[in-house]
Amino acid sequence: MSEYLPETIGDVNAKTEHDLREPAMYKVLLHNDDYTTMEFVVQVLMAVFHKSIEDATRIMLNVHKQGIGVCGLFTYEIAETKVDTVVRMARDNGHPLKCTMEKA
Repeated sequence: MSEYLPETIGDVNAKTEHDLREPAMYKVLLHNDDYTTMEFVVQVLMAVFHKSIEDATRIMLNVHKQGIGVCGLFTYEIAETKVDTVVRMARDNGHPLKCTMEKA
């Protein structure tokens, strides 16, 4: 009894293509409001985003004057975690601080 085996059985395709792309980056943004103190915003920037007092103050003033400020660029998962941390920290301290993320 003879069997028919297609020629492709056992052949290994040694040519593989890897689509290596840098992960998408996301901006984490703070939004101005009339209730959150400037001191608290600086504290958040230092604690969550590891900013120096000078950088935290500069970003806080930008949020205050422009209505919005960029805290940093991160991959999706890290940006999402930072947003959640800021919102939780703000709520725990009685502040309505809004923090969002958007694709860079």
